[in-house]
Amino acid sequence: MAEINSMLDMLLNQNEQEMEFMPIVPLGEDEMDDAERALLPKELPIIALRNTVLFPNVVLPITVAREKSVKALDQAQKTNKWIGVLAQKDSNTDDPKPEDIYQIGTLAKVVKQIKMPDGNITLFIMGRMRFKIDKFTKTEPFYKAEVTYMEDVYPKDDKSFDALISSLKDMGEQIAQQSPNIPSEASIVLRNIENQSFLMHFIASNISSKLHEKQAMLEEDNITVRAEMLLKLLQSELQLVELKNEITNKTRADIDRQQREYFLQQQMKSIKEELGGDPNDREIKDLQKRAEEMKWSDAVKELFKKNIEKLERMHPSTPDYSVIYNHLDLMLDLPWETYTKDSYDLKKAKKVLDHDHYGMEKIKDRILEYLAVLKLKGDMKSPILCFVGPPGIGKTSLGRSIASAIQRKYVRLSLGGLHDESELRGHRKTYIGAMPGRIIQSLRKVKTSNPVFILDEIDKIGKDFRGDPSSALLEVLDPEQNNSFYDNYLESEYDLSKVLFIATANSLSDIQPALRDRLEIIQLSGYSPEEKIEIAKRHLIPKQKEMHGLAKVPLKFSDKVLFKIVQEYTRESGVRELDRLLAAIMRSVARHVAMDEKVAPQVSIAQVEEALGKPRFSNDIYTKGHPAGVVVGLAWTSVGGDILFIESSLSKGKGVLTLTGNLGTVMKESATTALSYLKAHADEFNIDSDLFETMNIHIHVPEGAVPKDGPSAGITMLTSLASSFTGRRVRSYYAMTGEITLRGQVLPVGGIKEKILAAKRAGIKDIIMCSQNEKDVDAINAQYIKGLRFHYVETASDVIALALLKK
Repeated sequence: MAEINSMLDMLLNQNEQEMEFMPIVPLGEDEMDDAERALLPKELPIIALRNTVLFPNVVLPITVAREKSVKALDQAQKTNKWIGVLAQKDSNTDDPKPEDIYQIGTLAKVVKQIKMPDGNITLFIMGRMRFKIDKFTKTEPFYKAEVTYMEDVYPKDDKSFDALISSLKDMGEQIAQQSPNIPSEASIVLRNIENQSFLMHFIASNISSKLHEKQAMLEEDNITVRAEMLLKLLQSELQLVELKNEITNKTRADIDRQQREYFLQQQMKSIKEELGGDPNDREIKDLQKRAEEMKWSDAVKELFKKNIEKLERMHPSTPDYSVIYNHLDLMLDLPWETYTKDSYDLKKAKKVLDHDHYGMEKIKDRILEYLAVLKLKGDMKSPILCFVGPPGIGKTSLGRSIASAIQRKYVRLSLGGLHDESELRGHRKTYIGAMPGRIIQSLRKVKTSNPVFILDEIDKIGKDFRGDPSSALLEVLDPEQNNSFYDNYLESEYDLSKVLFIATANSLSDIQPALRDRLEIIQLSGYSPEEKIEIAKRHLIPKQKEMHGLAKVPLKFSDKVLFKIVQEYTRESGVRELDRLLAAIMRSVARHVAMDEKVAPQVSIAQVEEALGKPRFSNDIYTKGHPAGVVVGLAWTSVGGDILFIESSLSKGKGVLTLTGNLGTVMKESATTALSYLKAHADEFNIDSDLFETMNIHIHVPEGAVPKDGPSAGITMLTSLASSFTGRRVRSYYAMTGEITLRGQVLPVGGIKEKILAAKRAGIKDIIMCSQNEKDVDAINAQYIKGLRFHYVETASDVIALALLKK
């Protein structure tokens, strides 16, 4: 005890104002023997501590200010200096009641007592033994209670307990070494503590665990369990200390790195000044010099000036410096008020268009009309054209030809699968990796504000939760708005009114109505066999010869051979498949040439079959006679015209109509309408009315995996039903298309050119259609429909009279 007092005297020589914040002073003493325990009082004055748990054999400095606690201490000093120390549950309670205090605490001896100038009392108390409150015997003017002393339960010769104590000592040393709040001498003290319980209490007193966790340790009798509880707390404490150190070291490293970079930057700046100036200043001056030559509006000039001033105030190492520099660089790279001069030579333009593309007279005329107005007026808003037609007919390549014909730059933007409007409008500069939209990027690339701009596959723009780019195109493709197109990255308006936008699509139905309303639609039909042969001779064969190294090899294709390839190996509106087939033939010829074999200058049918195999398609199925109820119809698809069969058969039943073949709602309604008309006019067609009640009707359209819909098959279904009920077969080589009404009127349908070309490919000779479609047939080049006979009808009776053979 004398050693304790001398150490406390040394501590008390410090500034008394710091006493309240004095750290725990753990000093050990031997456990109390039985004689000392026998002299312990059964009744103790009680004080409650905030945020602190006193453990046995640990000395704790406390500041006492509560009136009850001061009176309790006075009582202890007058008697035997023993006092009971309990922890209160809530530190915010100023006057704790018995229920606000834990029931297990530590018997303490008042070692030293000092009165402070402010009236508070600073005590050094040493914990000696744990006790449990039996009952409070007094609550005023201070707490007094009867207590029962608690004994620790030690294990007997347990090696695992020794290992546990060793782990506690090692972990405690690690925390003492790593924690900046614990004196370095604490680890030395730890290594010299021999008493196991005191070691645990010393460590528990110095860690920053929660009050209830320390109280739980104090209440535990089994010393092994208490050690395990402490080990868990130490593990958490060690993790916390390591995390704090990691954060501190990282922060210190960041500060050191910033300071180092600052000094290096200053040195670099000095060196650059010695060498003749800062390159960043030269960059800014270069931007300003380039800006003097730009033709900008006042708003754009103001934006440039504002950003240049920002750039001058920034350090080049800051992230925003590169963002603003790139933005200014974009402004300077864009072709503001820069235009290429159009060629107004209409004859030359027509010659270029005719050379690059065979046919397509409608589009060529429209381009020449545009040039003519431009030549006469000198200025006009560019039209927004949209080429609609099946794949492979040259819609995209036609745009390049138009650019060549009027001597403008050409740029193409593929819209297929585009789902983010920021791809068109650009991203805001605040985002990392922000870029201008694809439209502004394209103009920056071609260096002119009036290119021919192809918006390819406009019908295949994506639309989902990520955005709707087609809505962003509404501004781009509106001649009344696109003179002030706003790009989010550019943060300024840009004039697109001089750009000649040309959109391409396979189907109008997939383009939203508001966007379709802004487009000047030009429908393109598929090629006839004659056109395909001419395109092959003019463009495809020379291209494939060049690609396969056969440019100098004499090799010709006769019209007969080309017609065979077109008719028996392809079923398409365009010429892509034909191009691939010609490439296959060229590869076969190239192999013979490379092997020094003799190659005939004229490609024969045998060579074609050697390269391509046996013919893939045959027209016999469409032209040979069929049993009653089978009719050939004409259909339009997004890839061109097509041929389809409609079959009907009767079986005994109750007049049930069955429709199969993956038919759409409109097509099913056409079948119902045709049957209703036939029932109403059964006498006219010599059909027994009872058959409609006693026979089931089944209508089937082959190729059931392919969805089919539309009104065009109305007269075809009527003819099929009439053929089945009358037993009269349909004439060979006949096909038909047209809508039917309940009153028997035949209505016109669309896609006539594609349907006629499909019929000719299939070897059909006679076509029945509505008289109102005659104008569509007249618009087709006569040489493409040579050999076809057209029968124009107005009523269903005319259809049946033409189509069915007499018995």
